[in-house]
Amino acid sequence: MVQKTGKPGSEPKRRGRPRAYEPDVALGKALDLFRKGGFAATSLDDLSAATGMNRPSLYGAFGDKRELYIKSYQRYRDDARAALSEVFRSELSLRKRLERIYAVALDMYLSGEDGPKGCFTVLTAASDAVHDPAIRAMVIDALSELDKAFARCFRLAKDKGELPEAADPVALGQLGSATIHTIALRARAHVPRKELEAIVRNAVGVMCGTAAK
Repeated sequence: MVQKTGKPGSEPKRRGRPRAYEPDVALGKALDLFRKGGFAATSLDDLSAATGMNRPSLYGAFGDKRELYIKSYQRYRDDARAALSEVFRSELSLRKRLERIYAVALDMYLSGEDGPKGCFTVLTAASDAVHDPAIRAMVIDALSELDKAFARCFRLAKDKGELPEAADPVALGQLGSATIHTIALRARAHVPRKELEAIVRNAVGVMCGTAAK
């Protein structure tokens, strides 16, 4: 059996074109845009310019604009969870653990080349959730996840005798989350870090009550 060959000296044709972008980097660029402007104010032209990808490439890699938004928000949630999970699981006293959680949160919310970014969930996704059930479900899940993480902290502290018997871990967990939300909002409004840290100190004092220092 004779094998067919191409023209002498010719190389086999390669199928497809090599990917000229890094998906993770491109998603990070899209995340920055959506986090700053939200869904409606971020155009496909904006996304194309930021990622260096034309529209067909964007669609091929991430789907339509809504799909890219959802993937960007999920990326934000994954990054935030990774940044906070270790300190939530730490063996520090309740007061020290809360102080560390809020310090990490402030680092995230105050970052950004063009000014403080704040929290995607509270300042961007919550607004876009009004008209999109899928985004709304993600926001509700994010809020619930944070409530539960704080509640576990307070439940453990109560078991260790750091809080009075009458303390309600669930209610304290919601208060812990509310403090996260307020510093995120104020950070986006360019409130100085010292003022945000004062809010945190007062909130931690209220939540800890007679907790060990």
